[in-house]
Amino acid sequence: MQSVLVLKICCTAQQCEHSTRARIQYERIGNDVTMQCGSLDNDASVTWKVNGTDVKARRREEGPRLILMEVNMSSNGLYSCFQNPDGQRRDQINLRVGLPPKEPQVTCRSNTYPKGFYCSWHLQHPTYIPTDFEVDVQHNQRPLEATRDEVHKNRCHVKFPELFSSFPYRVNVTAVNSLGRASSAISFEESSIVKPDPPEKVVAKPVANNARRLEVTWNSPSTWPDVETFPLKYFLRYRPLIRDQWQHVSVEHRFSSFLSSLPTSQSVREDFLRSLLGLLNLFLLHIKAESRCCVMLISIKLLK
Repeated sequence: MQSVLVLKICCTAQQCEHSTRARIQYERIGNDVTMQCGSLDNDASVTWKVNGTDVKARRREEGPRLILMEVNMSSNGLYSCFQNPDGQRRDQINLRVGLPPKEPQVTCRSNTYPKGFYCSWHLQHPTYIPTDFEVDVQHNQRPLEATRDEVHKNRCHVKFPELFSSFPYRVNVTAVNSLGRASSAISFEESSIVKPDPPEKVVAKPVANNARRLEVTWNSPSTWPDVETFPLKYFLRYRPLIRDQWQHVSVEHRFSSFLSSLPTSQSVREDFLRSLLGLLNLFLLHIKAESRCCVMLISIKLLK
């Protein structure tokens, strides 16, 4: 037969209060703040310290209460109260002052079409205290699962429930802290947020035996999952450094192009990919390539 040893730990009210960890008290910048020394009676006499030193901020003391006037960031600190005359510590308060959040700025983008999209958000003004975010994604009046990013704390990922949907998506982000909450919502069509990442491994080099031409090669974005089904169109802008006018080349279904130092131009067709993939990705990659006749500055854009 096994025996069980039960230990019962008791403490007096004074001992328990003494062992209590500091509690956090959040207050708004500019407000008057009242801190109560534990559960002492109104006629109790106490001495207050902040970070181990005397409290020098503008204040008023009423029995076991310390009232700070119009707190600011310098009011932050660990406040301790000691009961007179024995000097027993009765309470500790970690005062954190800040602001309630304002509406977050929300943007959404799909760089992995047709797998899904991600949404990011940020606050334009700091709150100075911990602030969390609640995310709600709706499509055709149905909620969608939003998975928080493991690296970027203010980002979530959502899978497309269907493709070529005529119903808009709605994303609502709510910023919440101990002083308040604020929300922002955006709505968008599927095609309007598709924006591929920049091309990768871009290389420009002179063509052998032709000093007036450059060969440019690149890889499609590794994040783009299906180049065959959803091909990308590339738009190259380039110019000799001695000229101000840009020259243009549009490339489809290829990952290389030859550029001439002579003026060239090619129109960009308005087709289904433009309506599906949305606006231009504002990516510019500058490369200097030297040949015997000129130095050329090359910019590459992805058309969506």
